[in-house]
Amino acid sequence: MSKTKLKPKAGLEAKIISGKFKGQIGKIINVINKTNKVVIENINVAKKHVKPTQENPTGGIVNKEKGIHISNIKVISNV
Repeated sequence: MSKTKLKPKAGLEAKIISGKFKGQIGKIINVINKTNKVVIENINVAKKHVKPTQENPTGGIVNKEKGIHISNIKVISNV
């Protein structure tokens, strides 16, 4: 019996199998091959303080998803 292993790709659904967010399911937004991390929608969200710029004169605090190591996720299925 051989299992088919799905590689993490943007658009696939993944489940967190270990760590702080264990058991949560979300859609993969981005895969960062250089650091072996994936960014999953609405999971591992951090607040980032943004300086005022010409495009964004007010600056402020922005919520941004951070990466989770590939070994901590399991690809469930295609979405």
